[in-house]
Amino acid sequence: MWDIAPGQQLKRTEVQADYGGSPQGGIAHSRTSPNVLLFSNPSRGRKVGYFDGWGTDDCYHYTGEGQKGDQEMVRGNLAVLQHEQDGRALRLFDYVARGVVVYLGQFTLATDPAWYYTDAPDANDEIRSVIMFRLKPLGIVAPVDEKVALTPPDDDVVEDVDIEKQHTERMVISPKSEEREAERREAPLVAKYKDHLEGQGHIVTRKKITPAGEAKPLFTDLHDATDNVLIEAKGSVTREAIRMAIGQLYDYRRYIKPGPSLAVLLPSRPREDLIELCNLAGASVVWRDGETFDREPA
Repeated sequence: MWDIAPGQQLKRTEVQADYGGSPQGGIAHSRTSPNVLLFSNPSRGRKVGYFDGWGTDDCYHYTGEGQKGDQEMVRGNLAVLQHEQDGRALRLFDYVARGVVVYLGQFTLATDPAWYYTDAPDANDEIRSVIMFRLKPLGIVAPVDEKVALTPPDDDVVEDVDIEKQHTERMVISPKSEEREAERREAPLVAKYKDHLEGQGHIVTRKKITPAGEAKPLFTDLHDATDNVLIEAKGSVTREAIRMAIGQLYDYRRYIKPGPSLAVLLPSRPREDLIELCNLAGASVVWRDGETFDREPA
């Protein structure tokens, strides 16, 4: 018999003394009761890539287990996926203090989809693919404090956003000291080129792209709406950075209609081999030259 009411607070050790499951980790599938206990800790979890929370679809989006590398549908994740056919109930708890949890209620997996993949950093701060379960409440649940924009859209969504807002897609460049320095140089480079284009009478925007079925949006650096040019900036002229810029441009271009031409924006002129790489990919190369910019067309 389950005798914990939604909204009731108690120690996690007390819950598991009665209902079983591993005392560690977020997913505790019990061998002594027909339950899968799910423990969420959004404030702490975000530091290691666990972005749990209520979505605008009235489902609780719960990150699967596995702190390093891509998550797989095994062990605790598989127990969540198969809870109905195994005759188990999903019981969701949220942390309110050290060792103390609040019972949110009983849940089941939603449909279309029951779960999806998204990107998040792992315990080593490397980007990996994680499983996000969509948990639908069954019966009474504890009151919802807030909803977060975690719900993947059914269709692609492309919109303009403020260029000055520092939305970034965190891409990994090794070593990390170089990555941080490149990111530090990128923002003023984007701002300077925006002013340069606007000084020529161009309309410059930034695109926020949320692909269908994806929870997290993509953000372009610049879009020259006057000439329909999609621009990706990098704060470094290394081969790794330029390869990354080309890949991002190809990713973004799929969602923008009519299809834009491409340009890679750099802090200085790259070596000839990398200019040729960009040109073969169909991208112009733009670099800062003192107070102005120079360009090698595709």
